[in-house]
Amino acid sequence: MLEPTYQADVVIVGAGVAGLSAAHRLTSAGVTTAVLEAAHAVGGRMSTEKVDGFRLDRIGQLLSTAYPELRMTPGLDGLVLRPFAPGVLLHSDGRHHRVHAPVGAGSARGALHAVRALASAPRPTAATVLSPLGSPVDQARLGAALTRIANTPVERLLSRPESPAGQALAARGLPARTIDGFLRPLLAALLCDPELTTSSRCADLALRAFAAGRLCVPEGGAEVLPELLARSLPPGTVHTGVRVTSVSTSSVSTADHGAFRCRAVLLATDARTAADLLPGLRVPDFHPVTVVHHTTDEPPQTGASMLLDADRGGPVAHTAVVSHVDPSRAPAGRALVSSTVLGPPPPDVDTAVRMHLARLYGTPTDRWETLAVHHTPQAVPAMRAPHDLRRPVRLLAGLYVCGDHRDTSTVQGALHSGHRASTAILTDLGSAVPMHRAEPLPTTQAA
Repeated sequence: MLEPTYQADVVIVGAGVAGLSAAHRLTSAGVTTAVLEAAHAVGGRMSTEKVDGFRLDRIGQLLSTAYPELRMTPGLDGLVLRPFAPGVLLHSDGRHHRVHAPVGAGSARGALHAVRALASAPRPTAATVLSPLGSPVDQARLGAALTRIANTPVERLLSRPESPAGQALAARGLPARTIDGFLRPLLAALLCDPELTTSSRCADLALRAFAAGRLCVPEGGAEVLPELLARSLPPGTVHTGVRVTSVSTSSVSTADHGAFRCRAVLLATDARTAADLLPGLRVPDFHPVTVVHHTTDEPPQTGASMLLDADRGGPVAHTAVVSHVDPSRAPAGRALVSSTVLGPPPPDVDTAVRMHLARLYGTPTDRWETLAVHHTPQAVPAMRAPHDLRRPVRLLAGLYVCGDHRDTSTVQGALHSGHRASTAILTDLGSAVPMHRAEPLPTTQAA
């Protein structure tokens, strides 16, 4: 029999960072690849809205300079990361506490320091000032724990006994004030889980990235990362505005563009869309995220710091004057303040956020202009214990799946799952099997 003609060796459904990173590794190996995206732009949840010269991230996921996939993924050579000020700024008992993390991986010993700074509340006496990290002994204990995590290989962290993060931290002898005053708000910012129900292994990975690197954002907005990946693929690889209706091991059917014949299919969509196309795939719970963007010409004097609410005294989990971190996100003379609300937002979210920000920053916010309120109900897949950080990416020969729901719910996890999926595909296709030149893709449904 004549060998069938393929339009691509591999069809990838979804142009988020997981699918695009997999496409890079496949095309680099000589595998003809077509990426089909239902939306009219790449990036998925890593999108950025442009409003009057501002760049507003929809979810605003934090990155870390310690994420290895940011260095290893082809196509990200031009990515510029803008770091926050070292450590974080904690708001507790009406005051700001500058918290410096231990020295990164390779350090023999680490120390955690909390330096008090005046906030909006009246200055308390020395006897009433309590660090959100606990006593100096507690701080030293926490610093040593973070340093150990920064120097522990990832595979060893993944082999630790697993339990909810809150229980695991308490079992390690860390006092409640240290957990609630620092680790809870920090992990809420990193994992969108203020209740600390996340798997302790996932929490350890997040703490490792914090201790070994710097929190950062991509210059120009979150969309820059997927756009860099898409632009550096061979021309004609990515097709937007193509909605996939069904998949098999050898073809993909679409709503308006006919069928795509191929030798393998990689589902790189969000978890719910993947389960719609392949019933039986597990759909996790999700952490909803709301991001509120304000602008002002009199920004708070917190510099390029990530400000966390240790008291949980309002809807805002963390906030920052993002334009101080990445000046390209706001026009000259204006400041961009981006604040994240975790869980279901309050009814009048903007008013509640303004009131909370006034206390956090110690400055009036009633004259701040609201630029956007982005609510994403299924923003971040939950990673409750027990959680498989390496869910299979190979369902059967010819059918694969990747995304942050197969790994960890971070950009690092999404990129790594794409790495694993492309490796599995290349292994199954085999280097000795000749690849096929891609045919032109149909633009309309055949009659």
